[in-house]
Formats: sequence, structure tokens, C-alpha cells
Amino acid sequence: MKRFFAFVLFVGSLFIVTAQGTDLQHRLWAAYWITVPDINPQDYGVYEFQKEVNLEQLPQKAIVHVTGDNRYKLLVNGTLVSIGPARSDTRHWNYETVDIAPQLQQGKNVVKAIVWNEGDERAEANMSEQTAFLLLGEDEMKILNTDITWQCAQNLAYSPKQFALTELAYMVTGPGERVDMNRGMSEWHQAEELWRGMPKDAIANVLTGLCAPWLLQPSLLQQRELKEEHTLGFKRLTIPAHSKKTILLDNKVLTNAYVSMHFSKGKNSHITLAYQEALFSDYPHKGNRNETTNKQMIGREDEVISNGQEDQNYTTLTFRTYRYVQLNIETADEPLTIDDVYGTYTSYPFEMKARLETDNQELKDFLTIGWRTAKLCAWETYTDCPYYEQLQYLGDTRIQMLVTLFNVGDDAFIRNYLNLANESRNVEGITQSRYPAKTPQYIPSYALYYICSLHDYMIYVNQPNFTADKLISVRTILDYFSRFQTADGRIKNLPGWNFTDWVEGEKTWRLGVCVPKKDGFTSVMDLQLLYAYQMAADLERQLGLQELADTYTRRAEQLGKAIEAAYWDEARGLYADHAATEVYSQHANALAIITGLAKGERARKIALSLESDKTLAPASIYFKYYVHQAMVMAGLGDHYLMWLDKWRENIRMGLTTWGETSNLDETRSDCHAWGASPNIELFRTVLGIDSDAPGFSKVRIAPHLGDIEKIGGEIPHPNGMIKVDYKRNKDKLSAVITLPKGTEGVFVWKGKEYRLNAGINMIK
Repeated sequence: MKRFFAFVLFVGSLFIVTAQGTDLQHRLWAAYWITVPDINPQDYGVYEFQKEVNLEQLPQKAIVHVTGDNRYKLLVNGTLVSIGPARSDTRHWNYETVDIAPQLQQGKNVVKAIVWNEGDERAEANMSEQTAFLLLGEDEMKILNTDITWQCAQNLAYSPKQFALTELAYMVTGPGERVDMNRGMSEWHQAEELWRGMPKDAIANVLTGLCAPWLLQPSLLQQRELKEEHTLGFKRLTIPAHSKKTILLDNKVLTNAYVSMHFSKGKNSHITLAYQEALFSDYPHKGNRNETTNKQMIGREDEVISNGQEDQNYTTLTFRTYRYVQLNIETADEPLTIDDVYGTYTSYPFEMKARLETDNQELKDFLTIGWRTAKLCAWETYTDCPYYEQLQYLGDTRIQMLVTLFNVGDDAFIRNYLNLANESRNVEGITQSRYPAKTPQYIPSYALYYICSLHDYMIYVNQPNFTADKLISVRTILDYFSRFQTADGRIKNLPGWNFTDWVEGEKTWRLGVCVPKKDGFTSVMDLQLLYAYQMAADLERQLGLQELADTYTRRAEQLGKAIEAAYWDEARGLYADHAATEVYSQHANALAIITGLAKGERARKIALSLESDKTLAPASIYFKYYVHQAMVMAGLGDHYLMWLDKWRENIRMGLTTWGETSNLDETRSDCHAWGASPNIELFRTVLGIDSDAPGFSKVRIAPHLGDIEKIGGEIPHPNGMIKVDYKRNKDKLSAVITLPKGTEGVFVWKGKEYRLNAGINMIK
């Protein structure tokens, strides 16, 4: 079979000019994917690929393009220069571009890649074809092109380590590592060539495409941030022979970090490192995260076995998420000395550009904790949680991308998300609920929130061509839903996991789903579809086809009338979750306001019920984003700071990031960025800064200050920064609004609008 592939590749190459430093996306690469001979390329294994080159002169630039399957680290003369590839699928396989000139030296240079594959046990987010490595050099660096001149070997010290938590919770971030320092590298061999590197957009790839398991594309992302942190408080320790010792380390805050340990002697000593976000009193109960007495560690584990030598070093291949690290040590016939245990923090290198100027420490804490949560849930994609899943769920990510827009302003990570979501669609046209992921999963409502995400992107980012290219995905998603709509437009018997929110205490909600009655309908799903139709209509109106905008508008109007007829309870003044029942939720009624189904005084009355009626099925910290948005739209924005008690409870319980669910004692994940909505609303609701036209081309500033007398801040805008400063004395307001060049808008206060121009605007 390999000979057949080689023949096809040869024939194909007759028609293609090979890529060497130029036109990387359209030409076959002059470098081969290489692997280790005589291994099972789909099994667990850790490998090294290496090449030595001599340089008489040092180049000013030394550009290489590098990738691997499943994961790689690239080192030049012992210095780490790249980690990757950024997660994607094999049809859109990312490569990183690196300038290695700073690490090169005259004379001998060693370029090495550590490549590992955790086989079937690999992280759910890691797509894979087989173990392989690819590097293409530009100009003088073409001597590094991967081929049979590279050497390779297997690191026999590594094997996978399972741990108890995988049986208790849905944890799909891969196995732990068992590293026996008594074992080392296998014999070095000449690397085995597989296929030439094939760009996704290669010209005339009809033949060569047959031999390209990975279709290459440049990663949109920067290299991940790496920062050594000695925050675990470890002190040098010697453990006597034939001893057992347990050491608990508290990092004080949750982090993502590659964990390193330096140690000596202690031949055949076993050191187990266990990691957790919080300790358990009685699983799954956690209590206050600052408390450790009478609690136990149940978490991910790595195990290291000492070879008895001086100056041994161990660093995890992938990052670990932890607040607590526990060392369980058992020595054999000689003492073991552990010199240090520390972490190298990692996340996507977002730069916080937004600022809140306030003397209110609580508001500062909300922002700090929200920012930490958002950072820990962004690495190579947005993720729901760094400890348990590391999966990019489309519902979560809508909130995460808005945090990025209001706090950072950089849209590369967002475009990466929208690309992946679009690429996840199946033949029926609907997106997967999370992507990349090796196991397909479908949450239909998340496809609808992807449409909302595209609309958000259109409103806040001036990239109309990018958004317009995604309109086909909007159309196929809505076409999929139309197959389950009845004559009046409502959704009946929709297949899949129809998750909306983790609702506690209401029996008609199960596993996050508002369960339909025998008739197969729920207002919660109908309202989410109505919302998506409205967003789609505006997308088409602004960027696509007016005919489709009109079609979606008509469908939305029809569906709205059906929802009103089926679910509105005049006596209660609320929308029911089901027709002819007395079950009501915050979700349905918030969505009724957001979609404009409820307006004016009706909307205000519903909002007051959302604020105070404890009989409504409650929104979790996730869906409070929509509940709060509805109450602001209904005129209660000055109450916003009163609605943050769940966030205050997180702080009282000792969390340093926002928890996944409302039951903080039993919440699985302590770090879910869908709870970071205050990092949006402190700027959008309290300071009142928002977009008023596509591309943020116009600004609307309508603050909701409540009892605040003095506050200010700024957020990034496509043209620069928007800055506001407010001072209040009872009903009198003094405002200074600074808009960037080329930007205009309106300021709204107590129903009156004031025109804003670029530069400084002073309003009293």
C-alpha cells in the first residue's frame, strides 16, 4: 500500500511545484512527514526526532514551519521554541511558523522534536491520524526539511497512568504519565518517510490528495504563553530510605502549568504527583476551597521512579490544572532528595486592555477572578474547563468570545473558534456541540448560539468578508431545524441532547434539558430558535441575501405568534415552559424579553419576576448571562450589581475562578469561563459601552450606575480605545467620554440622547 501511495505522490508531484519558503498554501512541500519505523503508529508512545547541522555563518532569520501528530515540542540546542500543533482536525491540520535564529550557534546545532501520542486514551480534543512529525525550512533552513536524514528513537521510560477520578467524573484530558527514570531511549534509527506535506489549498491535489492524511493550514494563533512560577512553596527535602511521606502543596490560586520536579538519589523511589482544583471532604463534596483539614486528594496523577542519579529532572509533557499538588513518596534502599517542585504557567497570551477605574474592591475582584477564569479556559481553543474536558463547546464559547472582545480586542482566537465550529458541521448541516473532538456530540441549541456568535462578531469586529463566508453555515443549520418544525413554526421532537442549562430543583428539567411533554414541544427550544432566526435575518440583511433576510423574518414572526398562543399565561403574567402547564423558568421568560416577544410594561413585569420570583426554574451561573441581559433590556439595569450573589458565593467558598454550576459544594469543575460574564457586563451594562452598528462603526453608551457615585474605565475598539469617566451627585451626572479617531455615537442618560464625536466629549 505504501508503494501505491508513493507512486501516486510521485505522479502528483510531476504537476506541482514544491513549496520551499514561498506559496506554502498552494504547493506540495519539499519535506516529508516522518515516523519511527516498526512501531504501532496509533498506540501510546513518546518519541524523539533529531538532526544535527553545522553552520559556518548564522542567518539573520531562520524560518521553519513545524507540526506533528499528535503533540510535539520543538527544541533548538536544548531551548524550547514551539509547542503544538494548535488543536484542529486532519482536514485542517495546523502548523506553526517559528524563527529559530536566536537559538542557533556557529558550528554544531541540534534540532530535536519530542513527539508523543496517547493513542486511544488521548485527550478527547486531540484529533489524530498516526504518530508523525513534519518540518519545512525556508532558505538556508531547508537543510532541516524532514526526511530520512533525521534520526529517531522511542523514549521507553514513558507509559500511561490511569487514576480513580476518571471513573467518578467525565474526565477526557488524557492519562497521566508514568516515567521510569531507570529506562531511557531505544536505539536510534533512520526516520521513515511517509508522505510529503500537503497544504489544504494545494493546487492540482487530485492525485496527491490521496496520500495526504493531514491537510495543512497555518495556525491563526500565537505561541502559548510560558512563565516559570515558584508559587507552590516547596522547600528542599530529603526522605530517608524505606520511608513513606505525603506532602500537600497549595498554589493559593488555580493555574495551568507544566509541572517540573528536580531530585537526586533515592534509586527506585516512587514519587506520585496528584493534582486537583480542590480537596474533597466526601466526594463530590468540596466545601470551602481554602480548607484542607479532614479532606482528601482525588485527582489526576503522574508517577516518577528515580534511577538513583544526581540532578534528575522531570517535566510533564502536557500542562496540569491545579490549585493543590500532593506528593506521595515511597523510598527504597536509599534516601531521596527533592530539590524543587514548581510550575511553568501556560495560556494563550491574551493582553488585558480593558480597565475599570473604581475604589470598589469587590468589582476589582470580580474582574480579576473572571480574567483568570477566561485565561485558564483559553489555550489552543476556548475550552469549557481546563481540568476535566478541555473541549470547545459552542454555547460556552459565545460568552468567552465576548469576554475577549470587551477585555482584549484581539479577534484571532475568535476567528479560530468560528472556523472550527463551521468545520464541525455534519452532512445534515448542523454543527457539533464541541469541536475539535474525536467523538461527535450534538447539542442542537449550541448550533443556534453559534449563529448568535457570528452575529456578535459582525457587530463588534470590522471583518465583514470573514463573517459573510460563514453565512452558508447559518443557512444549513436553520434548514436542519426546519425539518422538525410544525405548521405553526414550533419545534417538535427535536433529536439530540437538547441542553439549555444546568437547572437545579425543577423535576421537569433533566440533565440540563427542559423535557417536552407528550406533545413534544417546549417554549425554551422554540424561543432559542426564534432568537437564532432574528440573528440570522440581521446577518443576511447586512452581509448576505435580502430574500433570505425576509424569509427568516417571516419565519420569526410566525414562530413568535405560535409561542405567544401556546405558552403565554395571562393570569400568571409569564411564559410557561410547556403548553397548558404551570411550570415556568427564568430561561423561557428571559428569552421572551431578549427576542422582543415581551415588550414595554409586560417585559418590565416579567423582569421583576425574574429578579424576585423563587418559583421559577432558576438559571445557573451560565444562563444568568441571558437573564441579566433580559432584565437590562426591560429597564432594570441599575440593579445589575444586586444580581451577582452567585459570584459573591464563589468568593466566599474560596474559589479563585468561577465554578461550573450553582451548587458550589458539588460542582464538578471549579473553572468554567461561561461564568465570566461580569467581565462583559461591568463594561457593557455598568459603564454602558456597546456597539450600535456592524463593525462597532457606531457607539452607544448608556450607563447603569445604580448607587455608584464615581467610576470609569475603557475598552478596546477597532479604532483604538473607548474611555469613560462618570461622577454622580444624586440625579446629576458629569461624564467625560473619549472616542477614538473616526468613531461617533450617542450617549444615553435618563431617556435623553447626546451626540458623541471622535475625541473628548464632556456631558453634564
